[in-house]
Amino acid sequence: MRKRETPVGATLPGETEDQDPRFVTALARGLNVLRSFKRGDRALGNQELADRTGLAKSTISRLTYTLSKLGYLEYSPMNGQYSLSAAALALGFSALGNLAIRDVARPLMQELADRVGASVALGAPDQRTMIYIEECRGSSPLHLGIEIGSHIKMATSAMGRAYLASLDPASRSRIVDVLCDHEPDSEGIRAGIGTAVSEYATHGYVRSVGEWKQEINSVGVPILLHGSRPFALNCGGSALSLPKEKLDEVGEQLQDVARRIRQALGSD
Repeated sequence: MRKRETPVGATLPGETEDQDPRFVTALARGLNVLRSFKRGDRALGNQELADRTGLAKSTISRLTYTLSKLGYLEYSPMNGQYSLSAAALALGFSALGNLAIRDVARPLMQELADRVGASVALGAPDQRTMIYIEECRGSSPLHLGIEIGSHIKMATSAMGRAYLASLDPASRSRIVDVLCDHEPDSEGIRAGIGTAVSEYATHGYVRSVGEWKQEINSVGVPILLHGSRPFALNCGGSALSLPKEKLDEVGEQLQDVARRIRQALGSD
């Protein structure tokens, strides 16, 4: 039987609004509408937004009307659809600009990308995915086709598994339950994450061999900073340019990059 899908904006178990009287549901719903727009979406109608958020279409209609009046959405009377406005995009660029870790990490990531000949990315958790906030490419002509702002699965990517492996067991278990509720092979997902946790405990990095995408290998490490959100690094490429036998060597180099980032930010 197909498992029930949780809407895009759903919170994780233990973080629902009915447990916190300070939680403003209307605001959360409006923000979830904005979050529903993904890279490559030119415009979305109210029905599509209702499907993505799990909210009633009548509720979506009120939210999109309000967001357009506030200037965060642009409405096209030609097709009856909405798109993100420059004001909404400015929020994202402002957030990126305020992330000091990007300025520190970029040269170190590019150095590794050039040395290994693969892509190196920096990401942060975003619900059930990891979102790329910086990306550097090596000399290989084959690239993953992922850019800043792109989302990748937390459950099967090296970056996502590195983040999960760094969590305390209770927090990790809670998130894994949500992730498995959206994957047909929940047992395989749990096994893969369990392997990643063991790898991280033993080596300090995790690997994904063709699990995120077939013929793509990658290695990931978390970046744990004092008083900050968690981040993670990965280095990935085709199985030809980054064979399985090379992942341990790259993992150690990625660990060094993470350590140097922590040092530069005063967290080591």
